[in-house]
Amino acid sequence: MLPTKNNINIWRVGFFLAYRQIKRANLWTTILIVAVMALTFLNLVVVNGVLVGLIQGSVEAHRDRGTGDIAITKLTQKTEIERTEDILNVLSGLSQVEHVATRYTGTGSINADYRKKLRQDQAPNRVGGTIAGIDAINEDKINGLSKYIVEGSYLQENDADGIILGATLLYKYTPVESAGFQTLKDVKIGDRLKITVGKNSKEVILRGVIKTKVDTNDFRIFMIESEAKKLIGKNNINADEIFVKLKPGSSLVDAAKVQQILFNNNFDEGAKIQTWLEAQPKFLSDLISTFALLGNLIGSIGIAVASITIFIVIFVNAITRKKFIGILKGIGIDSKSIEISYVLQSIFYALAGSIIGFVILYGFLVPFVDAHPINFPFSDGIIYAPLTGTFVRAIILMITTVIAGYIPARIIVKKNTLDSILGR
Repeated sequence: MLPTKNNINIWRVGFFLAYRQIKRANLWTTILIVAVMALTFLNLVVVNGVLVGLIQGSVEAHRDRGTGDIAITKLTQKTEIERTEDILNVLSGLSQVEHVATRYTGTGSINADYRKKLRQDQAPNRVGGTIAGIDAINEDKINGLSKYIVEGSYLQENDADGIILGATLLYKYTPVESAGFQTLKDVKIGDRLKITVGKNSKEVILRGVIKTKVDTNDFRIFMIESEAKKLIGKNNINADEIFVKLKPGSSLVDAAKVQQILFNNNFDEGAKIQTWLEAQPKFLSDLISTFALLGNLIGSIGIAVASITIFIVIFVNAITRKKFIGILKGIGIDSKSIEISYVLQSIFYALAGSIIGFVILYGFLVPFVDAHPINFPFSDGIIYAPLTGTFVRAIILMITTVIAGYIPARIIVKKNTLDSILGR
């Protein structure tokens, strides 16, 4: 239905009344209301963004420092990745692939007091863990491990005696004592340790400690792959893990395309081939859903507060101008125009607050936290605020504010015109 001339006039008068009301309002009152709306908008977006970003930081860490864009691991029923050489050859010929790294893993233990004679009642300073043999250069290109050395130095390419320990294995970084969880105590850079895998042992030197906030790294003992293969008893090229990094700017779709190429070569018959998203621990996706729900709950409280604030402001404004509203109705101003004027005031406050909130969020908060992540114990937290989700929250805030502005205006306007003029 096309708008009639009468409807257009109703809106024009409503807009004029709203403009005059906002223009003549106390400046500091207007600033305060807009500030409340801006803070409500930020509460709605930032609280949810920080809670989800806490886990999203872990998701990104697992991709950047753990799995890469594609993770190839051995099947449960297999002892290694079959046709490793063929897989590497195919990957090397793909234009999307930037770097590939292999790992050779085995379960063993590391002992810090193997040269000491212990009393019968004295427990050895020993911890079990996964030994990971790596190509130090390729591994660093994939995961940037050298950036996460918190003590000592990264492995050199031909360092046959050196190892790097994940921080979780050291009491200094994980001060936990329990029967089911052991850590090494009083260990420092340069100390000699003994690694044992089955019947094979090797004396090594602690070169560095790594803390990536990714469990698959922080629970491991890293050494160069040639020495790890000797300890594990590996005498062929078939790896236990292969991580693939695609070129910068690659998306999940690009990872899925490379994955499909590997499927087409039937490599999935001898290995598990996953995109970074598929390789994520399930508990991370569960936590994201939980924290998003919690953030929305907290945000809804903020919306309720903002709605009550607007309701009170509009109601008090309408009450104090009740006589003026009665006079407007008495001289023939349509009551709908008066209601529209208060709704437009509400929209102005919500829109101004949202615009300021957008500027603060994307102009300062998101870039700052991206550059300086929040240092949570298990992740580098970010503010996860996709533009689409932020717009949806802004619209929700706008709708609730409009409703909160309309209700008190409707209550006052419905009063008898003569009673309003006489202040009854």
